[in-house]
Amino acid sequence: MGREAAAAAEKGQGGTAYTVEQLVAFNRYNPDILPDLENYVSDQVSSQTYSLESNLCLLRLYQFESEKMSSQIVARILVKALMAMPAPDFSLCLFLIPERVQMEEQFKTLIVLSHYLETGRFRQFWDGASKSRHIVEAVPGFEQAIQGYAIHVLSLTYQKIPRTVLAEAINVEGLSLDKFLEHQVENSGWVIEKSQGKGQLIVLPRNEFNDPILKKNTADSAPLEHVTRIFPILS
Repeated sequence: MGREAAAAAEKGQGGTAYTVEQLVAFNRYNPDILPDLENYVSDQVSSQTYSLESNLCLLRLYQFESEKMSSQIVARILVKALMAMPAPDFSLCLFLIPERVQMEEQFKTLIVLSHYLETGRFRQFWDGASKSRHIVEAVPGFEQAIQGYAIHVLSLTYQKIPRTVLAEAINVEGLSLDKFLEHQVENSGWVIEKSQGKGQLIVLPRNEFNDPILKKNTADSAPLEHVTRIFPILS
């Protein structure tokens, strides 16, 4: 640990996370903090926490210290960024990674997986992830995070979905899916209906995105300042 890290650690009471936040805040362009930031990526993986700011700081330093770049660390940063979807963290991180590095096989795989998630092609995503377990399973909680994102997308898009569509989106079937649905019915307001054919229909809670009436009412009542805040996000 460098001098700055040691000094911060002596003063800080929040542990490693607090120390790294101090380093990023006051020494973000100091290459001496590279080892501390790399260790913090490993800490994020083991503790299932996440710090986009510190990870971006590390990627920026790699731009100036390319000979010190760790492909393993960069891959873990990108996997953690995928887990943060629908936030645009993956694109923010990728922007700081040189194209020659992006051409490495593991990074090309992660880029393809991100495209599948962004376009809602969940079956292709899970197929691709299953062929790259050595990359994604190195980060605990990956599957659960992507399942949460898939449910988020479905909830914003549909009022009702067939059980088979849900199973494909979250990559869960059989008894495991039964237990998941039971949990969602009890805790998230889901309703299970029998479809006219075989199988089940999952009724999702209505919201301003999947229900035109709620969307209209929300749009009619939204203050101008709330609307204008959206413009920078969309631009």
